[in-house]
Amino acid sequence: MSTELQDSGDRLASGPGRAPQMSQVEEQRLRAGRLLSDFQDVPKYQKPVGNYVSLYAGAGGLDIGFALAGFVPLWVSELDPTALATHDKAFVRMANERPHLRDRSYTSRPGDLLAIPDSERPGEGSADLIIGGPPCQGFSVAGKMDPSDERSKHVFHYMDMVERIKPKAFVLENVKALYANRRWSDIRKMLLERAVELGYNATLTLVNASHFGVPQARERMLLLGVRTDLGAPILPEPTTPNDFPTVREALSLLPKYGEPGNNSFCNARITTAKAPVLRRSPFAGMLFNGAGRPLNLSAPSTTLAASMGGNKTPIIDQREFEFESAESWVVGYHSQLLESGGEAVVSEVPGYLRRLTVEEAAAIQTFPIGMEFCGTRSSQYRQIGNAVSPRLALAVAESIKKALGL
Repeated sequence: MSTELQDSGDRLASGPGRAPQMSQVEEQRLRAGRLLSDFQDVPKYQKPVGNYVSLYAGAGGLDIGFALAGFVPLWVSELDPTALATHDKAFVRMANERPHLRDRSYTSRPGDLLAIPDSERPGEGSADLIIGGPPCQGFSVAGKMDPSDERSKHVFHYMDMVERIKPKAFVLENVKALYANRRWSDIRKMLLERAVELGYNATLTLVNASHFGVPQARERMLLLGVRTDLGAPILPEPTTPNDFPTVREALSLLPKYGEPGNNSFCNARITTAKAPVLRRSPFAGMLFNGAGRPLNLSAPSTTLAASMGGNKTPIIDQREFEFESAESWVVGYHSQLLESGGEAVVSEVPGYLRRLTVEEAAAIQTFPIGMEFCGTRSSQYRQIGNAVSPRLALAVAESIKKALGL
C-alpha cells in the first residue's frame, strides 16, 4: 500500500481553531509560543532534512514529531490497521500544511512486522533513521510484567531492523519501567550491548513529557543511537523545564465542550467510591469508581492510559474550567472526606463533572488540533493512550538533527 502525501480533492479539514474565550494568562502563553498542539510555532521546511523508517508506528505520535522537524517517512509498519489508518490520514493532512511532505509517498504496512516477507522490508542504507516504540505490555507496571511475554521480544526485533538497514541513527521509545525497574536490568544491558555491536554510540535516558511542552506528566524511556562514524547521541533539550503546560491550556485550544470538534464523548457514568482511598492530593487516591481520576486543570495531566474509553477515562470539572474562580468540587469533596475520616461519602456527583472527550485526550497528548482518529470510540482512546506525544517527539527529533549536524 502506498500513501500519497500531496494536495488532492481528498484533503482533510485543517480542524477548528482555538476557543474564542481564554484567560489573559493563556493568551500571554500562546503569544509566547505555548501553542502545544497547534504547532504554528514550528518552522516549515521546503525540502526534507532526512528520511526515516517507522516501526510500531501506532497512530503516528512519534512520526508526526519527526515530520514536523523536517524528516519524511519512507516505510511505516504498525500491527493495528485502524491505528495505521489514523496515521496515514494525519500525513495526508500534514502534506497540505508542510511543503517538504508534498508530492512524496511512503509504504504503509499494516500487520505483524515479523510476518512481512524479507523481500518487502527496507534494505541496507534505505533510510537515515529508524524510529519506533515496540509493544510495552510485557514491561509496563500496568500489565503483568511477564518476562516471557512475547511482546517483550519486540525491542530486539526492532534492533534486528537496525542491523538490517544500518541507519545513521535510531530512536527506540518505551515505558519507564524498562528504564527504571531492576527486573529489566538484563534487557537494558542487552540492548546497549547490541547497539555497540552494531556500531552505534548509544545512551538510555528517561524523559518527562511535561518538560517538553506536553501538558502531561508522562515518563518514557528513550534509547538513542548514533552510528560511531557520525558522532554520539545528544539528549533532547527540555523546552518547558520549570513552567509545565497545563490541562487548562490544552483544552482552551479546542472548541467548547459539546461543539463540533470537541464532541466525541465518553459516556461512562461517574460514581463515587463507597470506600474512597485518600491521599494528600485530591487528584490522587481513589475518590471515584474505576481508575479514571480527576485532573487538576492548573497542572499537567497524569499519564493518559490506553485503557481509556470507559471508567478509566479521566474526569474534568466543567464548571471550574469555564469559570476559573469557581471552587473545584473535587477539592471540596476531598476536604470533606479528610475531615470525616472517609465517612462523608456522597451518593451523587454534580452534572458538571464529566470525562475527557477523545479530542481533549488528543490535545493533552499534543496531537494536532482537528486530527481525525479512525475506528470505534474505544479504539480512538486506545490509540491516543498508546502514542508518543508529538511535542516530545519533536524535541527528540531536534536532538537527533543536532547529533547528525543537520
